[in-house]
Amino acid sequence: MAIVILAQNMLALEKQWGVNAAGVAYVISSLGIGRLLVLSISGFLSDRFGRKIFVELGILTYIPFFIGIICSGNITQAYFFGILAGMANSFLDSGTYPALMELYPKAQSTANIIIKAFASMGELLLPIFVGLLEKRSLWYGWSFVVCILILTWNFIFLLKRKFPAGTSSKASSIIAVSRIETKVKKSQRIFLGTVLTIYGYISMSTFYLVSQWMTKYGEDIVHLDLIHARMLVSIYSVGSIIGVIANAMLVNRMAKQTWLICGYTTASFAVLFLMAAVPNAQIMTWGSFVIGFTAAGGVMQIGLTVMSSLFPSHKGVVTGIYYTAGSIASFTIPLITGIISQTSVHNIMWFDVCIAAAGVICSLIIVAMRKYL
Repeated sequence: MAIVILAQNMLALEKQWGVNAAGVAYVISSLGIGRLLVLSISGFLSDRFGRKIFVELGILTYIPFFIGIICSGNITQAYFFGILAGMANSFLDSGTYPALMELYPKAQSTANIIIKAFASMGELLLPIFVGLLEKRSLWYGWSFVVCILILTWNFIFLLKRKFPAGTSSKASSIIAVSRIETKVKKSQRIFLGTVLTIYGYISMSTFYLVSQWMTKYGEDIVHLDLIHARMLVSIYSVGSIIGVIANAMLVNRMAKQTWLICGYTTASFAVLFLMAAVPNAQIMTWGSFVIGFTAAGGVMQIGLTVMSSLFPSHKGVVTGIYYTAGSIASFTIPLITGIISQTSVHNIMWFDVCIAAAGVICSLIIVAMRKYL
């Protein structure tokens, strides 16, 4: 919810801060700065001190963001609180993903995808809620207040819960690493890790861009009314949730993870190309669903699981590196699209097509080296 709440309330925030859409995009980019500041070190510390403390720290850092945005009077103040949100997101990533992989060691991909399922639920419900507030002429800040209440409840709920013990003993870690090293040479692991890190940037960019600009694209280019333009994000989120369910069943049963990455990335590229080339209401509706299914249905989390399998005793560090690439995307993409929006929102969709094309190249490299995974 924190990632999409600024875009969903873009009009209200433009008035509050006295800026245009590019100004709000500038504030959205601050989340990427916050993620970059702490993600790598939080992953390392998560391996050392445990996962629970970072989940709790993430919640306690997120709450000031939601309070601060509705209280901020200009983009300088909002940018500061956006940085806090990025830091909070990093803390949660460093705690939640490794914890679930350790809690369900035989179903790590499914466990990671479950996090995406709940993120998609937030993306589905938030635009509907914001639309209802607007329709009834209620204060936009109630959407932020609801997030504060949810986080507070989660923090209280987690206080007495026990998390998995964490990274296994040093002996078992050495055994795990030696098994991987007999299968994959060090240089090959580094190369694959690099490609997967680049893929982390690309996969984050692809769906991050859609979630931030789908409403504006539908309104300005497809000429939908604001309610229907917002519903595109909800349709996208429905596709994401269904994709999460499908992937949760596929990754541990019948499908090879590398082929899923390649298939979904190629499908995302094809659909984005169609949405950019033929921007009408019907294609946008179906395209929103398909892009949610393929780009935001857990494929990024599958990439993280594949990369973690290469470095099994350093899941926190791997999560940090992988999502640092995503953080760079969440910082650079709003800045780039904010500049592009000054000329045409339509060009933003073409920009996403180019990013998806790069993702196809990365996924083909991963599949080509599948025998090493």
